[in-house]
Amino acid sequence: MSIIDWLNYAYCRLSYIGYLKIDAELILKFVLKRSKIWLIINHKLKLNILQLNQLNQLLNRRISGEPIAYLLRKKEFWSLSLCISKFVLIPRTDTEILVEQSLKRITHVNFKILDLGTGSGAIALAIAKTRPDCHILGIDCLKESVELATFNAKKLNLNNINFIRSNWFSELNNKKFNIIVSNPPYIGLQEISLLDKDIFFEPFISLVSGNDGLADIQFIVKNANKYLYSQGYLLIEHSYRQKNVVQNIFKSHGFLGVKSYKDYSGNDRITLGKKI
Repeated sequence: MSIIDWLNYAYCRLSYIGYLKIDAELILKFVLKRSKIWLIINHKLKLNILQLNQLNQLLNRRISGEPIAYLLRKKEFWSLSLCISKFVLIPRTDTEILVEQSLKRITHVNFKILDLGTGSGAIALAIAKTRPDCHILGIDCLKESVELATFNAKKLNLNNINFIRSNWFSELNNKKFNIIVSNPPYIGLQEISLLDKDIFFEPFISLVSGNDGLADIQFIVKNANKYLYSQGYLLIEHSYRQKNVVQNIFKSHGFLGVKSYKDYSGNDRITLGKKI
């Protein structure tokens, strides 16, 4: 089977279930380790058995609903190419709003920034890349996540960032920060059945939280003051349905200037507040 024959075969299978044709091209580029231009020029080239097996295995995984990012083991975020794995959430473009709002609140050099539940390190790495004059710490409860985020930092040659294993604030002792940022689990158990099947391939621990998706947000807001300098900021991502209740949680724990921001789709996505 030639490259163009396999592409047409994959296009048909993906289109039948409503998936994007570009996924076939991405899989082909990944397996052959070639550019799109090379594939076009060499479209009549015959694929060997090993290549066909790899291509079809990945195609079948995609058709089963597994996100393309897990198949390719990478995802772009904030123009950074990040390695990802099944142990971390796939970074979403809308989470870049969290990065943007954090950067706006860095007013001088040597700011100390904490990323809670760092996963692949996407948020922390984006801030570290943009502000090499600041110091960023990313934490996660999973060893695999910490190892992956550390790998991404080395791959990007970032020296102003570290990652440690911690259950939220448990290993921070008396450290304080100018900014705390987090994209915590915020999906309620009752919402699970309403989600696209792709999301079930992502780690449950990073998606779902108790108390209608608010338990982790409540814990973070309640404890963040102890780890923030005076005039420090807390920024949290949440569901578009949670704006009002999250704002009330911030206010009930003494945060001032509480405000929410919309994502690129126009949904309320980020809430922040300032410590007195």
